Amino acid sequence: MSANLILLVEDDPDDEELARASLERHRIGRIQTAHDGVEALEYLHQGSHELPRVVLLDLKLPRLNGIEVLRRIRAHPRTELLPVVIMTSSKQEIDRVNSYQGGANSFVTKPIDFDQFREAVRQLGLYWVGINETAYS
Repeated sequence: MSANLILLVEDDPDDEELARASLERHRIGRIQTAHDGVEALEYLHQGSHELPRVVLLDLKLPRLNGIEVLRRIRAHPRTELLPVVIMTSSKQEIDRVNSYQGGANSFVTKPIDFDQFREAVRQLGLYWVGINETAYS
């Protein structure tokens, strides 16, 4: 596991750019991006790639939605304990419940305001990369 790698799974180019800019501006980790669920799982389950410190996972993804990605992360021995934060625009209770039932470590609704969005990403990065201790060494 990399001490500072963040896997950002995001299909919206604007949200990706805002998240990336916030993390890079505050020097919070290195960012690896996946643009859909299949790409995220391919990255995570290939033994040649280092595991990220945390996965920031959108729910509304092409090819494979975030809930299914989360379930497959939890079902795979290499990634079953990997911290996963759902970061979504959804405010639906069913999405929140399904995320936690699927094993999410956190559920964050993306703020609509750009500055609030950047600040939320900064705080997530600081916590999951700088403060949280993972199950992996």
